[in-house]
Order: sequence, then C-alpha cells, then structure tokens
Amino acid sequence: MKNYTITVNGNVYDVVVEEGASTGAPAPAAPKAAPKAAPKAAPAAAPKAAGAGSIRVEAGAAGKVYKIEASVGQALKVGDPVVIVEAMKMEIPVVAPSDGTVASIDVAVGDAVEAGALLATLN
Repeated sequence: MKNYTITVNGNVYDVVVEEGASTGAPAPAAPKAAPKAAPKAAPAAAPKAAGAGSIRVEAGAAGKVYKIEASVGQALKVGDPVVIVEAMKMEIPVVAPSDGTVASIDVAVGDAVEAGALLATLN
C-alpha cells in the first residue's frame, strides 16, 4: 500500500492506494478518506473592504496570491497589473479592467483564491 496526500480545490485528502494484480474483478471499495482541515478558505467570503469601489478586479483562475502590485489610492491605467496569482507554477498577472484609482485590496499574499474571486476594487 502507498499513502498519498492530495489537494483538490484547497481541500487536503490522505489517500491509501493498494497495489495488486488485476484479476478482472473489481477491487473491494476502500473507505473514503476524511478531509483534513483546509489550509485556508478562499478569502472572497471575508473581504477586507468589499465594495469600496465600483469596478471589480477578479481572479481569472484559481491559485494563490503571489504578489500585490498596486496599493490603495494608486492610479491605474487599463492593463496595469494589480495582483499576481500563482497557479500551476505560473505567475498570472491580474490587470486593471479600466482606468481608475485603487479603492480596496481584498486579498493578502498567500491567500488561496478561486476563479472569479474579488481581488480588488477600483473607482
């Protein structure tokens, strides 16, 4: 038997896999692994200053906040980076969808985010 730890959508599971020869008959069902406590839930549920601005800056993909490029009060142009999200060992810049001033940053470095999660707002 081999033990593995698998993370799916931020939930951590311990899985035991049995090795054996295939006989054509289905293997007996193994008990389901109980999830461990997730490292950190998506912060979109508890934003720091949600709705401070009218223009939403949202994550395009699930991942972890790697770096925050903008700060509250900073003026941005379309395409300026606001937050860098790391997913599958790639750094993905999340950019300003329009010109504006940063009204709130709703995540912190290291936060796990889902696709569509609110990262920041602009005015």
